[in-house]
Amino acid sequence: MYETTGNKVEKSKGKGSKRRVSSQPLLPQQVSLKQQQDAGYDMYPFHALGSGKIFSGYDSLAVWIATQKMVVIDGYVGIFWKEVKQCLHEQLDARGLQVQWTDASALMKPAETIQQMVAPFLGSPDSVWGTRATLHLEDFFKEAFFNTRPAADADINIAFGTGAALLNWGAPVVYLDLPKNEIQYRMRAGSITNLGARGTGRSSDMYKRFYFVDWVVLNEHKRNMAGEITIVADAQWNNSLNWMMADDLRRGLNEISSNVFRVRPWFEAGAWGGQWMKEHIRDLNKDEVNYAWSFEMIVPENGIVFESDGNLLEVSFDFLMYQEHNKVLGKHAETFQYEFPIRFDFLDTWEGGNLSIQCHPSLDYIREHFGETITQDETYYILDCKNDAQVYLGFQEGIDPATFRQELENSKANNEVVEVEKFVQVHKANKHELFLIPNGTVHSAGINNLVLEISATPYIFTFKMYDWLRLDLNGEPRAINIEHAFNNLNFERQGQRVTDELISKPSVIQKGEDWQLVHCPTHAAHFYDVHRIEFATRVDVPTNDTCHVLMLVEGSSVTVQTANGTKATFSYAETFVVPAAAKQYTLINNGKGAAKVVKAFCK
Repeated sequence: MYETTGNKVEKSKGKGSKRRVSSQPLLPQQVSLKQQQDAGYDMYPFHALGSGKIFSGYDSLAVWIATQKMVVIDGYVGIFWKEVKQCLHEQLDARGLQVQWTDASALMKPAETIQQMVAPFLGSPDSVWGTRATLHLEDFFKEAFFNTRPAADADINIAFGTGAALLNWGAPVVYLDLPKNEIQYRMRAGSITNLGARGTGRSSDMYKRFYFVDWVVLNEHKRNMAGEITIVADAQWNNSLNWMMADDLRRGLNEISSNVFRVRPWFEAGAWGGQWMKEHIRDLNKDEVNYAWSFEMIVPENGIVFESDGNLLEVSFDFLMYQEHNKVLGKHAETFQYEFPIRFDFLDTWEGGNLSIQCHPSLDYIREHFGETITQDETYYILDCKNDAQVYLGFQEGIDPATFRQELENSKANNEVVEVEKFVQVHKANKHELFLIPNGTVHSAGINNLVLEISATPYIFTFKMYDWLRLDLNGEPRAINIEHAFNNLNFERQGQRVTDELISKPSVIQKGEDWQLVHCPTHAAHFYDVHRIEFATRVDVPTNDTCHVLMLVEGSSVTVQTANGTKATFSYAETFVVPAAAKQYTLINNGKGAAKVVKAFCK
């Protein structure tokens, strides 16, 4: 469902060089807690930690570092390490301290060696996908790196750079994190490189390397060292950062793991993107051409934001899973380990275009070819739509696969229109309808929909067969993957069977005085299920030791109260999570009409 695009360039202060390419603003470094928030979708949700927990600026971090004899500063790919060193050095030098700096990147293996090492995981040059790497971060460094020792005559020894904690100096570790969206904005600007790479490349190639290699080895490194981190910092801002003691972060993660939380969403334009999100989400940049996707809850891409004294600090979602996956996932923790299994995102075709005609890989296929553990089984929940909205789903009765493929191949080779409806069924889309898309199912969302895509977590494995002959936002053809698609298409999903099996048939399974629980059954292949909770005033919901991913799909706002008394309020179209460890929660309707909340959970 996801691809990289290019938009606005932001320049660094005073340098005139590109830092990031995006029309989207940075997360605010500070917020005014006195400012009354208007009702509506909040792009910057945060979780308050209380006073004195988050500090701002390199100067305050340098005050702490100045009390140490040795410090290791590690962090994620995409950090501007020269800037980090310069800002800290100026502060420490002003205090008259002699610092010995050890740059981890200087002892990485040559870029050519690293490229040969990662090449087997990157697939063919023309492929969108690679295979999840089996490498470790240690593999990127020369043997001499691990024998590097601190200098005896310095006031402070600081080892810095991605992988610096591998030195095992026994020193306090400062870990710099960076949101995945900012990594990609910097990638598009050419201001960062892949791990150990000499230079930049095409955005699509860099993203493939990030996804299949860099993020894999760095996430493993982060998980292995998570318990040893002394300070966590957020490095997404220019010449500044916010930081906190890791123990305070751990307490914050522990608290939300038994209550309710939101991740920070982010948004992308696309070739088929629409206008619904631009019209309904107040803080989105209205100058963007469109918005195709929202990353509501795609945990490999999202972060969690904490607040103290108005200072904000974002950490990647995996910090929560590494520490609290048992509380978050409950009885499914052993199955999914540190992978959060369910994602929510928006597909916006409102006054936009049709998605490509596509399908997703089978479980065996995604494991064999791409190294994933679960596959991309999806559903489309129609959050909003116009009267002419449609969904393409399943094959026409009696389809001839060979003829279908011949027309697709001809279209790809000769830029010829395909009469899609000769082969693929078209269904009228209605608000609150749920379309089921188990792997191997041909499908597409038509124009004038706002789709809430409820899915298994994998999100980049879309095999496009036909894309209406259009170009992407950069004026280039979008990748067509007919071979992959035909290795996975299920041609038995045709005719009446599509209506019977792939359009959910809701039924009321529980009810009370002013509420009812509606089951929107998913396909047998889906490992998750969907409920819709409809209520006038309030309703109690048990977690049954499973994690619930929820969204208010009708109504103005709801308040969620967990068993320990914690309360949080969420507006229409906001995604929120109640972990399994919450045990029970109450939904309170703040609007005048009935509220409807969609709930997805593992079966």
